Amino acid sequence: MKQRKFLLTEKEIPEQWYNIVHDMPNKPLPPLHPGTKEPIGPEALAPLFPMELIKQEVTTDKWVDIPEEVRDVYKIWRPTPMFRAYGLEKMLDTPAKIYYKYEGVSPSGSHKPNTAVAQAYYNKKEGVKKITTETGAGQWGSALSFACQYFGIECEVYMVKISYEQKPYRKVMMNTWGAKVHASPTNLTEAGKKILAEDPNSPGSLGIAISEAVEMAAKDENTKYALGSVLNHVLMHQTVIGLEAIKQMEKAGDLPDIVVAPFGGGSNFAGISFPFLRLNLEEGKNIRCIASEPASCPKLTRGVFRYDFGDTVGMTPLLPMYTLGHTFVPAPIHAGGLRYHGAGVVVSQLLKDKLIEAIAHDQLECFEAGVAFAKAEGIIPAPETNHAIATAIREAKRCKEEGKSETILIHLCGHGNFDLAAYENYLSGNLEKHEITSEEIEAALAKLDTPVI
Repeated sequence: MKQRKFLLTEKEIPEQWYNIVHDMPNKPLPPLHPGTKEPIGPEALAPLFPMELIKQEVTTDKWVDIPEEVRDVYKIWRPTPMFRAYGLEKMLDTPAKIYYKYEGVSPSGSHKPNTAVAQAYYNKKEGVKKITTETGAGQWGSALSFACQYFGIECEVYMVKISYEQKPYRKVMMNTWGAKVHASPTNLTEAGKKILAEDPNSPGSLGIAISEAVEMAAKDENTKYALGSVLNHVLMHQTVIGLEAIKQMEKAGDLPDIVVAPFGGGSNFAGISFPFLRLNLEEGKNIRCIASEPASCPKLTRGVFRYDFGDTVGMTPLLPMYTLGHTFVPAPIHAGGLRYHGAGVVVSQLLKDKLIEAIAHDQLECFEAGVAFAKAEGIIPAPETNHAIATAIREAKRCKEEGKSETILIHLCGHGNFDLAAYENYLSGNLEKHEITSEEIEAALAKLDTPVI
């Protein structure tokens, strides 16, 4: 009988996170002060983050120990399973071998608790009483709500309005774990009031929600802010995924030629790809790592590499990133949480150095891929995950055309059980092919007055 499922034991949960910055040939450029435009140090982050996370953000150490208290919580769902996708291979009639690492078994149904638990733990250690955050599709907000409840910290979430309306059960999930959830933009913050004054019907964006969450955290010395993607400490926490996947691929007697993951801000992609990139950088392997983003928010494939704000209003430090401009508001489509205007600093540098690849897909191709996967493998994927599946299907078809038996590893970052309204719209023909125009991108980039790299 063919082996389909590859499992690890609790003892094989990684004991350290991997920091790819140590191995990067070109280190990321420094963040800049939003006012002076001069490089800033760790002290500038102190109002928003606990000191231990700031240390992790700036360290160049290759390995960072995972606290036992964090590993104990990880044991609720980690190690996560990896599967050989025989059903999908058969459906595509491809010589490619397809595997997927499944993070949908976590309490909140996605990969996000890997960093949420760590961030809540470090905040708890420093006596923080409350954490504010943003969330797009709700995966991050759900994960942080779970983690804060576990460690006894109050949680307040600013959820992008269009997702708040499209995904009511994500809000209920957060409320069940005790979090307060607001549809962003709100009238609770100066940032929200400014946006609503300009556009009372604003659908919201992650940049706007970040502005609101950061503003609320900065007002209260007992409150800190937590980010679900983009920053290096967040990406590093997620590497437990790829570190486990390497062990599982060894059990399968295989090694991927291609690793593919969805891309929003970077945590999803970094989590599975960075440990495999280490094999490229250290051992001379040639594993292609592909970031799959929505055609409606294509910062990697159509954005520019320059300094930009992480939020819409301009409260955060300036970061060197691929961006569509911090004022960019994506179309209110079902791209899941992959609607952030910029890319993480580390991922941006890796793409600039051509160490990774990026591709964009429209939402119809993504949902077609998700439905095919559900029929072949039984799991209904999150809309975010569908982007990676679409890429994997393209690559599998290429393998068939070229007669190559390559190995593809998909990061199945979460299930779509809370996204069935999106599937209903797709199945009933109510979703349209959407791709942002060059004129829209140029208009957003024209508003940038940030330093050019």
